[in-house]
Amino acid sequence: MKMEVSNLGAKITKLLVPNRKGEVKDVVLGFNTAEEWRTQETYFNAICGRVANRFQRADGSVCLHGGVEGFNAKIWEVTGQSAYEITLHYRSKDGEEGFAGTVDVWVTYTLTRDNCLRIHYEATTDQPTMVALTNHAYFNLAGEGSGRVDGHLLQVNADEYTPLAENLCPTGELKAVEGTDLDFREAREIGAQALDYNWCLCAADAPKALRHAATLQADGRTMECWTTMKGMQVYTGEFIERHPGKSGAVYDKHHAVCLEAQNWPDAINHPQFPSIALNPCEKLDELTEYRFI
Repeated sequence: MKMEVSNLGAKITKLLVPNRKGEVKDVVLGFNTAEEWRTQETYFNAICGRVANRFQRADGSVCLHGGVEGFNAKIWEVTGQSAYEITLHYRSKDGEEGFAGTVDVWVTYTLTRDNCLRIHYEATTDQPTMVALTNHAYFNLAGEGSGRVDGHLLQVNADEYTPLAENLCPTGELKAVEGTDLDFREAREIGAQALDYNWCLCAADAPKALRHAATLQADGRTMECWTTMKGMQVYTGEFIERHPGKSGAVYDKHHAVCLEAQNWPDAINHPQFPSIALNPCEKLDELTEYRFI
């Protein structure tokens, strides 16, 4: 495997992965120039925060991925680098996008010798605040630019999901996937349906553990997602708007699938959801691994 990372949004700009025949392809969508990364689909493969996904503010507006200019649009500082690992840091100042407290965030990307991309998230704060991070990688295991992911096999280890209100924020309910189009407990093709939901990987009060969240397969590549996060947003790119990509192909809806390991969205408004509160003298410490086997 080989990975390239930008300090703009701590974005993964390339992820080259062999299949079982040894054929290497770039399996994440993206662009060729810094200007395109800044102005086109700005969430591609970025770190999203201070609070990833959606939550409803007190005034009724919906905050998505940290606000008007979230962590995906910030310039990060490289604080450590080796042949197989890079650590990036961003300081989010008190009041940024309306969030209280100055928050320091570190994200470490590691490529292991057994073809695993490990993402380690750490954060501290000087005031009580909220922090919920994710990486918004857009995967196409047949290679970026190869078209729709309908034929990808997806399996998700979750019995429940969080249904959505009209504003795309969770209603606060939990619903069983059994008997619905969202039941991927057994591997099956994604198909043409639009996916943009949070799957509950465990109970809200379950202890932290590295769990097998999902498996994605296509073109002789199998990718397992393991995470300490308690939720995973599966998204099939319904808001992609015909962006010319790095290979010259035009990306469109359903040309990628995101397996965004994260907390449950809108947790601030639902006390029964896992908490995203972060207080001084505490440290956020989460891990997600994408294992190519």
